[in-house]
Amino acid sequence: MTPTRILPDLQCSLLCEEIRQEITGNFILVGVINFIRVPQLPVVALKLSLFNRWTAGVGQFTETVRLIAPDQTTVLRKGEVKFALQDAALHATNVTMFAQVEFKTAGTYYVEVLVDDVMKLRYPVPVLLAPSQPQPQPPAPPPAPPHG
Repeated sequence: MTPTRILPDLQCSLLCEEIRQEITGNFILVGVINFIRVPQLPVVALKLSLFNRWTAGVGQFTETVRLIAPDQTTVLRKGEVKFALQDAALHATNVTMFAQVEFKTAGTYYVEVLVDDVMKLRYPVPVLLAPSQPQPQPPAPPPAPPHG
């Protein structure tokens, strides 16, 4: 008996600055984000890209991704995409872009990845406030000897 539906596994989920696709179909991930360090808050990220790859499933599915604020309640961004896997040996890659994301406070934000309302992964994205340090002034040159 062939299964008609198997919930897929999330092979990876990476938050990036940008994701490009080559003519061959391969993806280039630019700036994989571990944390976001900013000199001041609030700050607006022009673009955040989320790369999710699914495998080992069969059927049609809905992926939901959410960016959650540090209060763990406020949804800053949400994206949904439908995808299908015809065979458990195949994979599906979904790219979600979040534009103009405003980070109002420092703290730990979260990316949540769900498939058909089943949470598959939730991971932290710390936003760190690191004001730029004033550059130290070079020491003053010694006074010139008197001419005499």
